Amino acid sequence: MRFSLSFLLLSLTSPMVIAEPLPLADGFRGIWYMNQPTKDEYHFKYSGGMATYPQQHAPIAIYRKEVDRTFFVFGGVANYPPAKAELLHMIAYYDHKTGMVSRPRILLNKKTDDAHDNPTLQIDDAGYLWIFSSSHGTARPSFIHRSTKPYEIDSFEKMWETNFSYTQPWHVPGKGFLFLHTRYKEGRGLFTLRSEDGEKWNPPSPLAKIEMGDYQISWRHGNTIATAFDYHPSPTGLNARTNIYFLTTEDLGTTWKNASGEAVKLPLSDPKNAALVRNFHSEKKLVYLKDVNFTADSKPVILFLTSSGHEPGPKGGTREWFTARWTGAAWDFQPFTTSDHNYDHGSLHVEFPARTESGELWRVIAPTDPGPQVGGTGGEMVMWTSGNRGHSWDRVKTLTANSPRNHTYARRPFDAHPDFYALWADGNAFKASESHLYFCNREGHVYRLPSTMTQEAVKPDLITR
Repeated sequence: MRFSLSFLLLSLTSPMVIAEPLPLADGFRGIWYMNQPTKDEYHFKYSGGMATYPQQHAPIAIYRKEVDRTFFVFGGVANYPPAKAELLHMIAYYDHKTGMVSRPRILLNKKTDDAHDNPTLQIDDAGYLWIFSSSHGTARPSFIHRSTKPYEIDSFEKMWETNFSYTQPWHVPGKGFLFLHTRYKEGRGLFTLRSEDGEKWNPPSPLAKIEMGDYQISWRHGNTIATAFDYHPSPTGLNARTNIYFLTTEDLGTTWKNASGEAVKLPLSDPKNAALVRNFHSEKKLVYLKDVNFTADSKPVILFLTSSGHEPGPKGGTREWFTARWTGAAWDFQPFTTSDHNYDHGSLHVEFPARTESGELWRVIAPTDPGPQVGGTGGEMVMWTSGNRGHSWDRVKTLTANSPRNHTYARRPFDAHPDFYALWADGNAFKASESHLYFCNREGHVYRLPSTMTQEAVKPDLITR
């Protein structure tokens, strides 16, 4: 069965499961979003193509060798601006056997243009796909849906309607789910939910709420789930985000430890606590967390950016990228590169074994070059590598150039396959625009996902080799 665009627009009137099968989108079109007008030449604090935004949502893509597919979710639209678009939660997959991408399915219409409501993805032991639909604050409902068949995207059932923000669901094989997320109550507090099967969830457990709140990023490494987070000092709040904190759990959130392996009493509320990695507040630096990963010896490494202010342009000072690696005794901070916006976002891969000095290769894919909207969110995508754990970096390849719109929010799939290594979108950083989706392989070949399609599966367009 196929659905016309007019039927989609009429039927997607409330955030609920559509009758089987899910409606088919007629292509990959990303949501354009802006936040906080600045009334200057940079127009907004951040803006652009936000189909894979924000970094506090993970994972949005997962490779499963059982079916040789990379499944991914994103924030899409039926039509491009300037007409106000409504955020559609979409799911698709890339088939590594055929080199083709499926036509995306539309799970629901979130009835907003706010990309903070973008979805995240998880897959359980049996191969069922779980989509976590976020809400920015408490004004809209949030959802958890599960596919009706393993490794298939045709239909989903609603498992839970509630409210949560900034979703980071993790499934540990043989153990269950640990769902890291945010709850809004006088700020942004970090919480966890735990479930063995995704159907019954324990009550939310507070993780941290330091002064006005926190933002976190997280990742899973074996049975370990790691979170790195900042804090929002009073009275400014999120526009003064600073500091880095780090915790891990190996028992689905029953016990949390700092990098030294010391158990930490929760919830954290004091800026000076046992999870603190570095006090950037005392250095008068803002911190924008990008990614967290693990080295070959299972030590954490954090990718982040610092600046002097939240405003775009020169007011924010130089945007400096760093890595922080736990050596087993201390955090090793190393400079990486610079870019021109706080919301330039990329991902850190750690590859091993590798013929390098350290036995592993770090690879970052990020918009570190200025784009056509200079000083706006994102830019041109670049691939960097380091063979000595961040002490020096080689610029391997410019992935995009002479683009009409800035690229940003390059996101790393969980268990990434070399043929589908990062997923992102483009968009005009200064005004509402169309937004296309892209992915690249480990070699740096960039593909654009089709904005219009009528077949069930097509080969993406190779745009740079």
